[in-house]
Amino acid sequence: MAKIGDPAPVFSAEAYVNGGFANVRLDDYLGKWVILFFYPLDFTFVCPTEIRGFAKRYADFQGHNAVVIAASTDSVHSHKAWFQRDMPDVAFPVLADTSHAVSRAYGVLIEQKGIALRGTFIIDPEGILRYAVISDLNVGRSVDETLRVLQAFQTGGLCPVDWQPGEKNL
Repeated sequence: MAKIGDPAPVFSAEAYVNGGFANVRLDDYLGKWVILFFYPLDFTFVCPTEIRGFAKRYADFQGHNAVVIAASTDSVHSHKAWFQRDMPDVAFPVLADTSHAVSRAYGVLIEQKGIALRGTFIIDPEGILRYAVISDLNVGRSVDETLRVLQAFQTGGLCPVDWQPGEKNL
């Protein structure tokens, strides 16, 4: 299971990317910060609000040398049908973790249901896991908070409670 301060579990998985399919590997992003977020299922109610939230702020993440990767246990064909119908503007990869290997490695898999909890992970440019938040299915996460935490890590310093970009470190 993924542990803070350890190398992030590596993965190689098929993904839906901009209308097509591609193999996505964590190692492809060495040298960049990676925001990896898991969501439970395609064609649901809370999940598209989060995905649209990350899509809306995607340029902000890119401006901080970060890539965003989404993941669920749905197939690439389910991703394609859903994204082309409901979210055609999403540009980041969406992993199809049909084997459940990635969800299991990051500790978000609900084994009995075969779906992922809402998990958000920040991986540094050397591939070290720096941040992990896992929550239950019913409540969406804050994209703004994920971006704030990324920016805090990028200062390289100690950031107090409620630290905001532009503020001093301790």
